Amino acid sequence: MKRLILILTFAPLLIKAQIKANNPITVKDVASMEKIIGVNFTPAERDSMLDALYEQLRDYKTIRKLHLDNAVPPAILFNPIPVGFKFPKGKSYLTLKNYSNYKKPSNLNKLGFCSIGELAELIKSRQITVTALTKFFLKRLKNYGDKLHAVITLTEERALKQAAKADSEIAAGNYRGILHGIPYGVKDLLATKGYKTTWGAEPFKNQMIDEDATVIKKLDAAGAILVAKLSMGALAWGDVWFGGKTRTPWDTTKGSSGSSAGSAAAVAAGLIPFAIGTETWGSIVSPSTMCGTTGLRPTYGRVSRTGAMALSWSMDKIGVITRKAEDAAIVFSFIQGPDGIDQTLYNLPFKYSENINLKKLRVGFLKNDFNRKYRFKENDSLALETFKKLGVNLIPVSLPDLPVNSISFLLDAEAAAAFDELTRSNRDDLMVRQIKNAWPNVFRAARSIPAVEYINANRIRYLLIQKMAELFKQVDVIIAPSWMGKSSLVTNLTGHPCVVFPTGFKNGLPTSITIIGNLFDEGKILALSQTFQDVTNFNKLHPKWVEK
Repeated sequence: MKRLILILTFAPLLIKAQIKANNPITVKDVASMEKIIGVNFTPAERDSMLDALYEQLRDYKTIRKLHLDNAVPPAILFNPIPVGFKFPKGKSYLTLKNYSNYKKPSNLNKLGFCSIGELAELIKSRQITVTALTKFFLKRLKNYGDKLHAVITLTEERALKQAAKADSEIAAGNYRGILHGIPYGVKDLLATKGYKTTWGAEPFKNQMIDEDATVIKKLDAAGAILVAKLSMGALAWGDVWFGGKTRTPWDTTKGSSGSSAGSAAAVAAGLIPFAIGTETWGSIVSPSTMCGTTGLRPTYGRVSRTGAMALSWSMDKIGVITRKAEDAAIVFSFIQGPDGIDQTLYNLPFKYSENINLKKLRVGFLKNDFNRKYRFKENDSLALETFKKLGVNLIPVSLPDLPVNSISFLLDAEAAAAFDELTRSNRDDLMVRQIKNAWPNVFRAARSIPAVEYINANRIRYLLIQKMAELFKQVDVIIAPSWMGKSSLVTNLTGHPCVVFPTGFKNGLPTSITIIGNLFDEGKILALSQTFQDVTNFNKLHPKWVEK
């Protein structure tokens, strides 16, 4: 009994002594850490922390022995729903324009710039076969893809098999709907069975993920034809990938912006009717602006991310890039909704109609942002005047006054976790961009973000969500400059949807404006965007060199 008492008494002391003897962490290390995280401790406090810091280090090393695939999400799920939020009710509907009289153009090159509705009519009425249309777009991708650096992989074999199947089904009277036989491309962060999924980054350029992402499965079920995996900024940043810089078709000496670089460039050049892109912070809005396309970034929790590269579990969103808002509504109606795997998804109706009562719609605009001096100011002012002429009453509003720039490191922390093994293996040295403002350096720096600060930043994010809910009690939608102010960061943090669309040109490059909607209210912002496009022609323009 005495021996047992001695063991119980002295064992913890021996363990602590062993820890102290093996502990490589010193009080000087703690003092250095204080400078990095901006806190101050006394000498006694530093000394007291040493054992705990060493135990934490041992836990980190233990955790790192377990391989965590990029597809494994954290157990903590982001909640974008404000207190008291009322979810939309009723049934989904999609009311579109009538294309029943559309005829195949005599100049077949014009097919590259037809809308989804027009192409669907040609297929449904047997004016063109799906195989012929698929071959047409594959040819355009081959002819122009390299000049734009927009294509990573052509999925030609798969596409032609799908096209032949679609033709057989349609010939037998089994027409699946408006996307049946429509070719499309995806940003190369979506897993695709039988093809590489490179994430645009050298360390992963031979990566095979032998499954189809949920979005691709849903488009397969709709009968759409996957023809290409499109370029993206490496690990979803910018327009530079291991094959070069993706270009805007309006000026091929300039980048397309990113990270949905190839998706926007390919749609703008008429290489595909629509593309799937993603946004974490500006990755649909920015390339859509540079390329003059229409981009829909849906509400967080609307579209499954199963099979998509994770960058930030609480900010990643999968969306659509098209040439008109109605086309975005069509594609979105097929890809949205639960899949039984992604636990962040909501099962809610999507309601879109081209008919919208503009006089009853409460339209806010970020007056202070529009009053600043910036590149798009003239065209933005003209766009606002167009809305007024349509009967829209513009209500000046402001975004919540919270330090959103100071909590943007939330993205860095999650991205660093998503690519932790890449950093520790030093394979990040293989990436093309190695400047300070690029992922390899950001991943390394983000390792110094304390968990306490990450959690407190999310508490501020909670306040931001509540304040945005108050703002949307005053208005139904908000018009914002695409590249001015903090609306992009705010709404990506809160999960609100937006549509970006072209408004003209400045120095030969497209300009755009953005409409932000309330949570799960994509229908209103798409309808308002399409109304603008019905009375303007900016979305119908395309570079002359791709008409051939």
